[in-house]
Amino acid sequence: MFQVRIHGRGGQGVVSGAEILSVAAFLEGKHAQAFPSFGSERTGAPVMAFCRIDDKEIRVREPVLQPDALIIQDSTLLQQVDLFEGLPVRGYVLLNSTHSIDELGLGAFSRGPRKYRLHMLPATELAVKHVGRAVPNAALLGGFAAITGVIALASVVAAIRQKFPSKIAEKNVAAATEAFELASKALETSDA
Repeated sequence: MFQVRIHGRGGQGVVSGAEILSVAAFLEGKHAQAFPSFGSERTGAPVMAFCRIDDKEIRVREPVLQPDALIIQDSTLLQQVDLFEGLPVRGYVLLNSTHSIDELGLGAFSRGPRKYRLHMLPATELAVKHVGRAVPNAALLGGFAAITGVIALASVVAAIRQKFPSKIAEKNVAAATEAFELASKALETSDA
């Protein structure tokens, strides 16, 4: 089972992102579940959502405590919450930021004993460019598809088209596609 924990703030599409990810997995013939965890339900408050993907039926129903991947939609949460709790050695981290790993003080996480697979993606900028709003979820799902290979970009695109009306969907598809391309290029560069 592949487990994902998504951290963000209310209004950033955290819950929708988890739902889209689960639908993308379902479209590939996998079993999936997505559900949120709310504290104070208001715009700007910290929000978590979870997604599980497996080839067989998923019977677990509790929050994801040991994720294989983290998607962090808001880098300001790095100072407020232990986001990396439960993430195993070599776990995936996709962080929405224009800053480098070192600029955010995360170098030890990617080069230290845990050696997380840490990837930065300017998802908010991509969302503003394509969607016209600072809702980074679709872009981050495109990046997630590139860095993990757990789901295909085509499945993310199909799930986005199911979730949103046509005009909004195509803007989100453009953001996800560009994010996928940026993340793929970054992977090629880091492997070289």
